[in-house]
Amino acid sequence: MTGINYREFLTRKEPLKKLTSGRKRHVGRNSFGRITTRHKGAGEKRLYREIDFLFDKKDMAARIESVEYDPNRTAFIGAVVYPDGERRYVVLPAGVGAGEEIIASLSAPLKKGNRLPLKNIPVGTRIYNVEIYAGSGARLVRGAGTFAEVLAQDSPYSQIKLPSGEIRKIRGQAWASIGQVSNEERNLITLGKAGRSRHMGIRPTVRGSAMNPVDHPYGGGEGKALRGTRRPKNKWGKGTRGVKTRNKKKYSRNFILKRRK
Repeated sequence: MTGINYREFLTRKEPLKKLTSGRKRHVGRNSFGRITTRHKGAGEKRLYREIDFLFDKKDMAARIESVEYDPNRTAFIGAVVYPDGERRYVVLPAGVGAGEEIIASLSAPLKKGNRLPLKNIPVGTRIYNVEIYAGSGARLVRGAGTFAEVLAQDSPYSQIKLPSGEIRKIRGQAWASIGQVSNEERNLITLGKAGRSRHMGIRPTVRGSAMNPVDHPYGGGEGKALRGTRRPKNKWGKGTRGVKTRNKKKYSRNFILKRRK
């Protein structure tokens, strides 16, 4: 069992009360109460931190007051204060700590945490918190340790390589932050025991072959039975392993230059 020594990175333990709220966790159930995402449930109670993904305060340098843990995401967050006294939470990049300043501006310097339009970012730069279109707020590359890379500027688009390996075009007016998302050591964590997963809200995963025939296509049989079906499939009979599930009519289909592996 391994973990991260958070004392090396975090500077505040309790979150800012005005920037937190309660949130009902639906633990994988839809509005009818039916399980639509398996293996979710229980876990510790969490306060939701209101994160600023819009960055609508332009040309105003914000000072990072603290580095904090957020149970709702994998990256570290930071409380920033603007010159007018307003405080907000933002997802922090690696290598940036309390006391430093970040800014969202058309002419911002190429410094970690600063935010610019994609058309103003040089080729080869690492970015995170990427917008899909201008004003949408950061949607892409927000997980711990991840980063995208600007591959080319092909006006009016910028070509971006995402962490999955996918290469796609995004309008140059969309904004992105410079750097790599913080907490890059998270992928080295080994949970080590089932109880730790349960605290995180992860429920057990049962093998299909261990179920009854009514519950899974692989279920039933005397002893350890073979799969018994021609092609691999999931609990609901849908094909797995090599079957494409992406909607062929998705709006962003034409913007993808290279699929992820």
